[in-house]
Amino acid sequence: MKVKAFLVAAAAAGLVAGALSSPATAAQPATPAPAEAPAVFAHPGVGVSRAQLDFVKAKVQAGAQPWTTAFNQAKNSAYGSLSRTPTPRAVVECGPYSKPDYGCTNERQDAIAAYTDALIWYISGDVRYAQKSIALMDAWSATIRDHTNSNAPLQTGWAASSWPKAAEIIKHAYGNWPNSGRFATMLRNVYVPEIINGSNSNGNWELTIIEALQGIGVFLEDKAIYDKAISLFSYRAPAYVYLASDGSLPKTVPSQNLNTRDKIVGYWQGQGTFVTGLTQETCRDFVHTGYGISAISHVLETARIQGIDMYPQYGERLRQALGFQAKYERQAEPVPSWLCGGSVQRGLGPITEVGYNALHTRLGIAMANTQALTEANRPAGTNALFLAWETLTHAENPA
Repeated sequence: MKVKAFLVAAAAAGLVAGALSSPATAAQPATPAPAEAPAVFAHPGVGVSRAQLDFVKAKVQAGAQPWTTAFNQAKNSAYGSLSRTPTPRAVVECGPYSKPDYGCTNERQDAIAAYTDALIWYISGDVRYAQKSIALMDAWSATIRDHTNSNAPLQTGWAASSWPKAAEIIKHAYGNWPNSGRFATMLRNVYVPEIINGSNSNGNWELTIIEALQGIGVFLEDKAIYDKAISLFSYRAPAYVYLASDGSLPKTVPSQNLNTRDKIVGYWQGQGTFVTGLTQETCRDFVHTGYGISAISHVLETARIQGIDMYPQYGERLRQALGFQAKYERQAEPVPSWLCGGSVQRGLGPITEVGYNALHTRLGIAMANTQALTEANRPAGTNALFLAWETLTHAENPA
């Protein structure tokens, strides 16, 4: 039934919409979904579930591929080093493109390292990695007080997308973490105030922020924070990925006041022809587009783990976004003249595994271009910002 629902949605959306044929002056804003936190939160429950972790552990213990190579990739990386020394700062200052970079890279990488160590511990059973993950989280929770400068919301979102993934595994699977309460206070008092109201910048900013808020909501078991994340998502995800069924113009986030065609085209990087699978940042570059698509997949996956399946509502946008970008990333077709002036900046990044696994492995939906790109890029590593090791955690994972 789920596959059939997706196929019906795909037919309704259409594979390609042509150029705009009339000077439309307004787009339909995205429709918010009712906020819906789970009645009882599942743990570990951010990005990857206990059942998924158990699947991966069994595969690695059996020496199966691609999981064993992916595990060794993570373990042998700088993020998995047992000699890593945490580098916390009281105030992390991040300007545009992290310039200045006063603690920005250190914070993001320590957060990814904490998650990496938590994964290695769960899979290998080596308690040294759990203790290293705890040491990283404890160092930051004892130190950080604020994020400042123009990139503060994005930096906060990036770091807070990784911290809850590590914390969920350590608190709910390892268990011996005396300072977990202080870490929770750090998330609530330092991270949440910076991102709770979202962002009116490019869509990847807010989608990353949403992912972070959702993960924090799960770890804190705070339904209000979780619901705020899903409320923001219900506007932003439809406004980030275009489907032909949206009409002649993409959906918009009401607070951005994109109430004319010219404003929308400007916001979509000057792209005036809207086709299914195009994203708000496709014509900026595929790197930032990948950030947005990745965050969408992470939000949907965490929601599913929490018992709220949002794939029927948003999965078609994710499928089309992955497929459209993958087609041009792998140069399966020439870039047409109407798309981004006939040229795209590639560099999608290691962002396809979660969405591909959800839609193809679990739901059985064919995704030829996404499949080819995903398999060619295995094992997927990390973008050093907010995602890591998704071949390890999600490749062909039916759980």
